Order: sequence, then structure tokens, then C-alpha cells
Amino acid sequence: MSPNIRLNDGNEIPTMAFGTGSKWKGLDVSVYVEQAINSGFGFIDTAAFYGNESSVGKAIRETGLSRSELYISTKWGVFPDGGEIQASIRGSLAKLGVASVDLYLVHDPALMYDEEHTWEWYWSEIESVKEQGLTRSIGVSNFSVEDLQRTIKSARIKPAVNQIEIHPYNYAAQRSVIEYARKHGIVTEGYSSLTSITACPGGPVDAVVAKIGERMHATPAQVIMLWVRAKGVVIVTTSSKAARLAEFRDIDTLREFLLGVSAHRRPRC
Repeated sequence: MSPNIRLNDGNEIPTMAFGTGSKWKGLDVSVYVEQAINSGFGFIDTAAFYGNESSVGKAIRETGLSRSELYISTKWGVFPDGGEIQASIRGSLAKLGVASVDLYLVHDPALMYDEEHTWEWYWSEIESVKEQGLTRSIGVSNFSVEDLQRTIKSARIKPAVNQIEIHPYNYAAQRSVIEYARKHGIVTEGYSSLTSITACPGGPVDAVVAKIGERMHATPAQVIMLWVRAKGVVIVTTSSKAARLAEFRDIDTLREFLLGVSAHRRPRC
């Protein structure tokens, strides 16, 4: 099992999540979520916008696991109008069948640009969700450095997490966001990390990844995930295939092998 990461509010977050967005939007994902949990995923990432929280809740119940055995994250916001935050979190909790979630995110900064309310008002509403015990941690998604700065400036409770798109072809553009977040104790979550081998195969990174994989006896997906993990980023990934999920989870074993190399003391020589 991979170690958890401590957040700036004292809570901990697992280092890999099963996501229910992207191709799953609006679909019944109960079979796939249950399969992910049975494959060792203890962290489920969903959102009101995905339109599948009810089926996520169904899967959670079907596993028979206690609430404390799962880390559940969801997000505020159904575009273009995010809706009222207090009603949204309660709606999400009802669909998920839980009294609280572990992490509640603002899905996109665009939701906080509003003629009726200020940015600061929206974040205070998110803070209120935590203060009411409806979530253990709060955070954001798709925020830039400027968005994070604006939020931190007035925050009573800083975001614990910023979930953004991270893959080899956009890392240079996202690096400043990751570094700013780290400087302020905000953990970065990364989605779409396998873009270079799923959506954009044949690019320049493929040969490098293949060479590293050959040396490590790892698949291209595992190499990229280890690269993401090395950046201190929590991985949000997905698949409908059990074998693929097992492949993802196996990076923990590869990580342990790598740690074994650094665990040896230097001999006298």
C-alpha cells in the first residue's frame, strides 16, 4: 500500500484515486467503482457535474466496506451555474449515501466569477461546509496561480488540494502552479496523466518512456504514473478494465523496489 500524504489541515489523502469523470459522465458507474474498490482503490473521486454520484453511492454500499475504509471526494459545480453550495453538498451527500465526504472541491474557478456574489463569498461558503462537518478537507480544481493567490488572500481556511490536468506534454505549463501550491502547503492532484499514451500516442515522450520501462520492467502507464508520483502529485486515474487497474496499483510495488535501493547503507570500501 502506498503511504498517504498529510494535508495542510492535518488530514491525510491517499496517493491514487479512481475517477468517475471524463467518459463516465452521466452514466451508471456502479460496476466500475465496485471493481476499482475491489482492485485496491480506497479513494473515489467524483463530482456533481459528472451526474453519477448516485451510482457511486450504490457501489460503495455494495462493497460492504465501512465509511472509514474509503476516502471520498466530490466537487461543487454544475456548469454553467454552480448552484447554491450548501444545497449542492447536501445533494451530493444524499446521492452518495454518506454523512460527510473527505474532500470537497470547487470544480472550476469560472464558477466563482459571478455578478451576484464575490469570489471571497464563494470561498467562505466552501469554508462553511468544512466547519459544519460535511467534509473533512476543502480544496479547488483547475485553479491557476492567480486563482490560488486570490483564494489564499482572504481565506480563513486555505485550500488543501488543487486538482489539475498533468501529463508529460503540459507539465512545463503547469509547473508554476504545482510549485506555488507546494510553497503554500497545497497538495496537487493530477488527472489525465496518461494523455501522452492514450490521446497523443506517437509523440516524442514515447521512446523515453519505453526505454525506462524496459529497464524497470514496467509498462508505459506505470512509468508515467511513477513520474507523476515523483512530482509529489496525487494521481487521479480511471479504467473499465480490472487488469488495467491492477497495473496501476502495481506501481506501489515498483515504488517499494526503488525504495529498497536507497535503503542500503554504504559499505566500507
